[in-house]
Amino acid sequence: MLEKVFKLKENGTNVRTEIIAGLTTFMTMAYIIALNPNILVGFVPGDLQPLWNGVFLATCIASAVGMFFMAFAANKPFAMAPGMGLNSFFAVVVGNIVALTGMTYLESFQSALCIILIEGLVFLVLSVLSVREKIVDAIPLGVRLGIAPAIGMMLMNIGFGSNAGVGPASSFYVMRDFFSALTPGIAKNNMGESYPAMILTVVTMFVGFFAIVILAGKGVRAAVIIGMLVASIVNWAGQALFLGINPFAGLKDASFLPPFKDMLDTTLVKFHFQGLAQMGWFTVITLIVTFCIIDMFDTIGTLVGTASRSGMLDKEGKMPRMKQALLSDAIGTVAGSMTGTSTVTTFIESASGVEAGGRTGLTALTTGVMFLACIFLAPIAGIIPPAATSAALIYVGVLMITGLKNIDFGDISQSAPVALMLIAMPVSGSIGHAIGIGLITYTVIKLFTGKAKDVSVLTYILSLIFLVKFFWAV
Repeated sequence: MLEKVFKLKENGTNVRTEIIAGLTTFMTMAYIIALNPNILVGFVPGDLQPLWNGVFLATCIASAVGMFFMAFAANKPFAMAPGMGLNSFFAVVVGNIVALTGMTYLESFQSALCIILIEGLVFLVLSVLSVREKIVDAIPLGVRLGIAPAIGMMLMNIGFGSNAGVGPASSFYVMRDFFSALTPGIAKNNMGESYPAMILTVVTMFVGFFAIVILAGKGVRAAVIIGMLVASIVNWAGQALFLGINPFAGLKDASFLPPFKDMLDTTLVKFHFQGLAQMGWFTVITLIVTFCIIDMFDTIGTLVGTASRSGMLDKEGKMPRMKQALLSDAIGTVAGSMTGTSTVTTFIESASGVEAGGRTGLTALTTGVMFLACIFLAPIAGIIPPAATSAALIYVGVLMITGLKNIDFGDISQSAPVALMLIAMPVSGSIGHAIGIGLITYTVIKLFTGKAKDVSVLTYILSLIFLVKFFWAV
């Protein structure tokens, strides 16, 4: 049955490889299950635990819905969840609604969900009409080839930075604040009490990274997930022996019962459309357009970049069944708005599963099932050390950077956009913004070197849209 549905042999894979790939993807992105409600609710004063519980369930359910559609309609190995950056922007929007209208945080949250619903419906229409596919095709080949290496830099940034699990969530934190110190003594003085934890983080990262590299070098298909397990064991032992921490203490009083009642009371189809009228329609439209632009290019960049690494693109740089893949995040976003979370998008951590051998929708299906299981098993997912997932992200980032070999560095219209994307993506934290900078750079170079006819009309339009987005203050 699985062979018939997912065409495993045709894609050069098997059930075992696909399941391992799905588990690998899940382990690298499981952090979003608790982090998403923390970003949307957790840092707001007051008793908002029911809303936190609702967002937690919505994160699991909406992600699974998007991945199931990706699995059966697109037959692609890409995983989905509420997008990082987009969830932070959503939280800022909710805070602004509170300030502008005087509504409670819950009412403001439910008003913001209306914006996500409209965004998802807009994407559904654009996807069905193949408008989003045409936008993908309008991205110049050189920029498209540069997306994967730029995502590699971003993955390494996440691994060394925000996902490190110690210190501030900043760019290349481990490399900058730990390795840039002239001596270990200076690093210790700078980090103070966090120094022992940082040492354990660094050791965990590199043990996991080297384990993955060595196993992959020996041809072990499960190298990533085994390396993460090795890193986890090292981290758990280090916490117990050197930091005096029981890494499994959180399991003692953990509840494994899903808080469905809280979701029913706070987020499940709880749209507060009256709040949109209080915000003003110009503001609402501006927010919808902003969410659409960021999500559209983040998703396109992730799909194209990851697909190019795994050989899923044809000679023209196009991915078969792109329309169905783009529909998946639209459906996930609509499901997210109805259950209670921000925009659902394709995750760059999908690259870890692809690198583990995932080639079909069975990988996405496996990850989606694991997300649903976390409704009951969230405390267990929570004991995976961030440093262990960082090892996998760094490894996959290194592999994706090798895509630079496909760039024609003798052509400045290719090399300049890619070089800027390599810097812009990890620094800005946005795949979409980096693509925008790449498009603008490509267009300007072609325009002023007498090759304006090489640029399609849609590419000009996209470049103009990004110029407006970057420089027009509303």
